[in-house]
Amino acid sequence: MNQQTFNGKITLAFSGASGAPYGLRLLEVLVSLNYQVYVLISSAARVVLDTESNVKLSGNEEKASQQLSEMFSAKPEQIQVFGKENWFSPVASGSAAPKQMVVCPCSAGSVSAIAMGASDNLLERAADVVIKERGQLILVPRETPFSSIHLENMLKLSQLGVTIMPAAPGFYHQPQSIADLVDFMVARILDHLNIAHTLAKRWGYGE
Repeated sequence: MNQQTFNGKITLAFSGASGAPYGLRLLEVLVSLNYQVYVLISSAARVVLDTESNVKLSGNEEKASQQLSEMFSAKPEQIQVFGKENWFSPVASGSAAPKQMVVCPCSAGSVSAIAMGASDNLLERAADVVIKERGQLILVPRETPFSSIHLENMLKLSQLGVTIMPAAPGFYHQPQSIADLVDFMVARILDHLNIAHTLAKRWGYGE
């Protein structure tokens, strides 16, 4: 499929923090809004996806891509999963990687590795590419409490222009379900990606 049929391309990475429903819902909405999504999933994230959402993803890139595509009724090639050592994937190079990337959920370990520029796996390398290319990187850490090490790493990344958006949904919209809380966070991520949506009402605007 011609990539020009999509509204844009975004990299979405799942690391091993709790919060798989946030990432899955974000993927679902991006697909519904006709974005092509490059998906990166750490080994720990596969365990979390199974534990929290009963999603058992294959370790094979093509099979995992097919699973997620069927789950969210995606177009051909709209969702492309890349393994942690696929150094030939578009996200590994500044000449091909999308300018926008979200790590959701983002573990404290991934925050640390990205802050140090480790690039030991594709997720870390993709984040490093977005930073060096002056793109937009959003990290959604889900950890509590934050240690001084976590805070120092997040401060370092924030000073580099990375958006740190902890998975901390608000309650002013009077959520009635867990899905409402998930949508609150996904809506805030979409706001920062400058993608129009109607997931959650805004403060001061009523219904």
